[in-house]
Amino acid sequence: MLAEIKGLNEECGVFGIYGHEKAAEMTYYGLHALQHRGQEGAGIVTSDKEALHIHKGIGLINDVFSEGQIKNLPGNSAIGHVRYTTQGGGGYENVQPLVFRSQTSGLALCHNGNLVNAFALKSNLEAQGSILQTTSDTEVVAHLIKRSGHLPLEEAIKQALGMIKGAYAFIIMTEDTMYVALDPRGFRPLSLGKLGESYVVASETCAFDLIGAKYEREVKPGELLIINEDGLRSTTYSSPMSRTLCSMEYVYFSRPDSNVNGLNVHASRKVMGKQLAKEAPVEADIVTGVPDSSISAAIGYSEASGIPYEIGLVKNRYVGRTFIQPSQELREKGVKMKLSPVRGIVEGKRVVMIDDSIVRGTTSRRIVNLLKEAGAAEVHVRIASPPIVNPCYYGIDTSTKGELIAANYSLEEMRKEIGADSLAFLSVDGLESSIVKEDTLEQGICHACFTGKYPTEIYPDTLNPAYKE
Repeated sequence: MLAEIKGLNEECGVFGIYGHEKAAEMTYYGLHALQHRGQEGAGIVTSDKEALHIHKGIGLINDVFSEGQIKNLPGNSAIGHVRYTTQGGGGYENVQPLVFRSQTSGLALCHNGNLVNAFALKSNLEAQGSILQTTSDTEVVAHLIKRSGHLPLEEAIKQALGMIKGAYAFIIMTEDTMYVALDPRGFRPLSLGKLGESYVVASETCAFDLIGAKYEREVKPGELLIINEDGLRSTTYSSPMSRTLCSMEYVYFSRPDSNVNGLNVHASRKVMGKQLAKEAPVEADIVTGVPDSSISAAIGYSEASGIPYEIGLVKNRYVGRTFIQPSQELREKGVKMKLSPVRGIVEGKRVVMIDDSIVRGTTSRRIVNLLKEAGAAEVHVRIASPPIVNPCYYGIDTSTKGELIAANYSLEEMRKEIGADSLAFLSVDGLESSIVKEDTLEQGICHACFTGKYPTEIYPDTLNPAYKE
């Protein structure tokens, strides 16, 4: 039996704005646009040039913030974060942004990603006398900054970033300055925009659209942006390496209306669907996608195959995501609450069901059953990504091979396990050809979860024990 785990857990989302009179309000709306990236906690820190002000809590944006709480966050600069637990576990103390205060100033920071050497760094810091207040790997960076002696803050940040390894997009804020950094390989999406004369930074460009900001450019791998009253200045803290942007941003994580590395996510998913139709054709009557992240690929599959696209599954918008349910039994019931088959569409039909990925197979099995219970004559499952056969150490919560159905079963065994009439995945080459284009800003994606080719050293002996195989 596979180990019981949650589903494909999301990364986090970060947002920052500098020089806007309604900074807290803009951040609140920006985080709303990024809510799909994290639903366990949210927080906002603002600066009024004199002090840092924070409000954060467990739950969705609307659970954490009220209109009154937003008004109690003064200042024209703010950073915000929506969180899904990767390394560090849950709990209020791990909700970001994290704030650290000294006798001279304050420091707030938030982070999307995962540090593969955090466990070793924590051990070294504790041996030197540091007392860590959270179990989050994000706190490590604050300690490294403060232990840089009397270096100017910009240099201390560069030095700290040079010591960490892994995937990260950081926004760091003091009373008067905002610092923005992306890891040297650019695992994470991070974009720069402008709202009037204000600078805006966000994990996804959909946050710009919501507040009316104009997209300027991507933050570059190894780049450090310094934003203050003098404007924006760009420097580097590390030589950029070949970019290895997380392929799952295109497959699952990012919203379809976002642009990632110069490519629209919806358009990229359609290309994946078309490529999947070429690689894994099947005779069928209708194509349907699992809402929401698979709809674009399903449309692409339909267009390439000539099989009509239909809405065969409807999502209940008022049910929380099933992977946050506390037990396997509740998660399986949650799938039925979350998705409903359209009997009048699928009954008696040979259905091609497009999904973005399979982690442990539980959800796929349940959806196939739903379609067959609604009268589908056949259900052919097509996955718009390759089989996930390796754990991710860069911010996706799949930490051991024992959790992954594709790492433990053959294709035919997986087909039987989920109850499908046929099963096929997009190839690695097919995925890469769909999202790596000559005119994109930086070439290259990370596909370690599919191939086992990790772009960085993983430090298996120094990872958090929960991340070991």
